[in-house]
Amino acid sequence: MAFEIRRLRAALLMAAAAAVLASCASSETTSTATVNAGANRADVYPDITAIVSAETQQMSDEEAAGYSARLTALSNGRRSGAISEAEYRRKLAELQALRDGHGKAALSQIEKTN
Repeated sequence: MAFEIRRLRAALLMAAAAAVLASCASSETTSTATVNAGANRADVYPDITAIVSAETQQMSDEEAAGYSARLTALSNGRRSGAISEAEYRRKLAELQALRDGHGKAALSQIEKTN
């Protein structure tokens, strides 16, 4: 019984392999009209000596520490009652506006350099 199952499995495997090989042999090569012309870089060697730089300047450690200090001072002032709820909300809205507009500002800066 086990011998017959092995023979059946081998026959199915050979049939599947033949079907795969037949489909590969009959497939047509991609026409040049469907290939992106910019993707063909067979005649161009990449320049591996070029210096890679970021699109924009990264935030420095000093800037990050400054933002962290501002947020900490804001939360401590609210907790201790040194600033009113209205003042807290105004400063929070200012920081959120900075957050929301930063992406657009960075994108416009990147687009100017390209």
